Amino acid sequence: MVQLKSASEIAEMRKAGALVAACHKQVSAMIRPGVTTLAINDAVERFIRSMGGSSPTKGYKGFPYATCASVNDVIAHGFPSRVPLASGDIVTIDVVAEFGGWVGDSAWSYAVGDVSESAKRLMRVARECMSIGIDKAVVGNRIGDVMHAVQTHAEKNGYSVVRDLLGHGVGRSMHEEPNYPHVGKPDHGFRLKEGMVLTIEPMINAGAPQMFVEADDWTARTVDGELSAQYEHTIAITADGPVILTG
Repeated sequence: MVQLKSASEIAEMRKAGALVAACHKQVSAMIRPGVTTLAINDAVERFIRSMGGSSPTKGYKGFPYATCASVNDVIAHGFPSRVPLASGDIVTIDVVAEFGGWVGDSAWSYAVGDVSESAKRLMRVARECMSIGIDKAVVGNRIGDVMHAVQTHAEKNGYSVVRDLLGHGVGRSMHEEPNYPHVGKPDHGFRLKEGMVLTIEPMINAGAPQMFVEADDWTARTVDGELSAQYEHTIAITADGPVILTG
């Protein structure tokens, strides 16, 4: 069942979202060749704890870290590691924080050092896809309307949208109903209602949309080794339009 949030509950969720946004500000300052994603993970976890929050991803279905760190052809759920980032890499850091009983969730792709023009273009279009999805997330639209716009923008730029990993509701838990892919048909799927809080988080591949999961049961990679980028915000659906809670 979808849990609609009141205005006061959404105001409380803003606090969790602000903590996630502060984490990404810290991550952005750390990204450089030579840093490890494990060091980034540990810094984020320390910061969340110092602010009185917690990291719901750590221990979730056995996931061992406070962040997901997905480098180059890793789409999502990558394990932070001791391998230094290299100039030319792109890395997506997914941060989830609980604060005051509420959760915020946001992922961001970062360029490490000097990246190729093709990588820059992929990241730009992926971010545009997220923004387009947010703009379409208004009361009365169906989720198919939202995701059709996302899919259309990705594909007209020569990219594909991952089908096998889903957006989701957010509230007192990291994953709530509804769940939905980031592709769709107009006038299909559930209708957006005031009080919904959910993620817009399209994962955009330079090549094919298919993925495979490594032996760790978490790390999702592109089947063809092509790059993947992702941007994600937690948003609230309100009568006045979508409100970004993690920005």
